[in-house]
Amino acid sequence: MPHGLTAGVSLKPQHFADALQASAPGLWFEVHAENYMAEGGPRLAGLAAVAAAFPISLHGVGLSLAADEPPDAAHLAAWARLVERFQPALVSEHLAWSQRRGVYAPDLLPFPRTGEALDRIVGNVARLQDALGRQVLVENPALYLPLKGHEMAETDFLAELVRRAACGLLVDVNNAFVSARNLGYGAEAYLDALPADAIGEIHLAGHAPDPGLGEAMLIDSHDAPVAEPVWRLYERLIARVGPRPTLIERDDKLPPFAALIAERDRAHQVLTRTPAHV
Repeated sequence: MPHGLTAGVSLKPQHFADALQASAPGLWFEVHAENYMAEGGPRLAGLAAVAAAFPISLHGVGLSLAADEPPDAAHLAAWARLVERFQPALVSEHLAWSQRRGVYAPDLLPFPRTGEALDRIVGNVARLQDALGRQVLVENPALYLPLKGHEMAETDFLAELVRRAACGLLVDVNNAFVSARNLGYGAEAYLDALPADAIGEIHLAGHAPDPGLGEAMLIDSHDAPVAEPVWRLYERLIARVGPRPTLIERDDKLPPFAALIAERDRAHQVLTRTPAHV
């Protein structure tokens, strides 16, 4: 695995002090890049202290790679400054859009998987990689409702994006589970179809039933422990592709740091008992 990483934890400022006291083989931390695009302040100083002791990963949530326009130039420049400062082990963004013509939505929105969309996203990923001078991992989305206009399966779209943009994949296993449940297909077949060589990182997170629809629709909420069906999918994926850096992702209803480390240790055990593939 790159940089000696095994399993990591998403890092929030509430846990900076705990992170600095942590000690575990292969431990690393990931933050949302947009929360640190500042010139100074205590949050940036806290991340700098953690980054001096552990590998970190930068995960973008706002670049809007799937929008029908190029990424915002100022946002790209802020990304480049952050990468230059922290030299992260991994860099990633989402296969989604959240802004258009200066209007922003507080969500990661879907799009029809067409040839035109593929051309556009290949170009946007290339712009990001050129700005950063390094490969970026693109994350599969969480989906909630059928969308008209698709011309290809998501796994085929991702494989073609990887081939044409020379990017990698961040496979969010919880997203795969949530999407499969919501749209009525098999998560196992979806994960089996992803190109193994392109997978550079894996996310594990919790989900929740929709407040109105209950279990009929699952929400990628990042506010709960990783569910057992997601753990089983993860173990299946690792058995196929070999060990890959894996993140326990938690963004809301934060538990004590020790609870996140316990989930992290479970992922570490899966990774270290699985032989590396040649």
